[in-house]
Amino acid sequence: MSSSDRLCATDGDSLSDNDATLYRSLVGGLQYLTLTRPDLSFAVNQVCQYLHAPRSSHWSVVKRILQFVHGTVAHGLLIQPSASSALSAYSDADWAGSLDDRRTTARYALFYGPNLIAWQAKKQSTVSRSSTESEYKVVADATAELIWVEALLNELSVQQVSSPVLLCDNIGTTYLSSNPVFDARTKHIEIDYYFGREPSRFTAWTFIDLPDLCCCFSFLFTGHVDCYVRLGRDPT
Repeated sequence: MSSSDRLCATDGDSLSDNDATLYRSLVGGLQYLTLTRPDLSFAVNQVCQYLHAPRSSHWSVVKRILQFVHGTVAHGLLIQPSASSALSAYSDADWAGSLDDRRTTARYALFYGPNLIAWQAKKQSTVSRSSTESEYKVVADATAELIWVEALLNELSVQQVSSPVLLCDNIGTTYLSSNPVFDARTKHIEIDYYFGREPSRFTAWTFIDLPDLCCCFSFLFTGHVDCYVRLGRDPT
């Protein structure tokens, strides 16, 4: 399923009771498969939203997912040894992507060196009034995950040579992160703003434009990553 595709609760015909039961059973099994197949996270997240009343259009998407899984049985999550132990995270948000309630599907992926160790694709609980708001919410979620993983590594006595890196594709989010002044247009996301800046008590933020960096993790993100936020240690 392409990340540009849109599902709707009213598209297609209602499924029979038997087909609806089979739909729920298959989608429930696909949820377990995403534990080792992050490339399915977005598509499975979409079909999971219609378990209460699946329709023929949703059933077609499930069939496409099963066909994709059948053709990529040998694919899986690759964990390989590496000299790098740097933590990095990629975040993205599909602003107002849901045709039913206009909520945003947010996703992020967290890497330990070259290895993907954590990921999430989840619809946000509230409607965002701007793309910056939706992006900053997922940045806050990715920041929380980075903090938790870094704390876990410290407890395991795994030293971090470099600071974590958080990448996003919304220039407004990076400007908001570096601007301590709030106005009427951004006051409604103040809580996530302060949470996202919380690590700045022990790290320094640097914003670098990357106009030519193509996001290669197409299973979670679309388009290009044109900027990233680096969390660097405060020299003081």
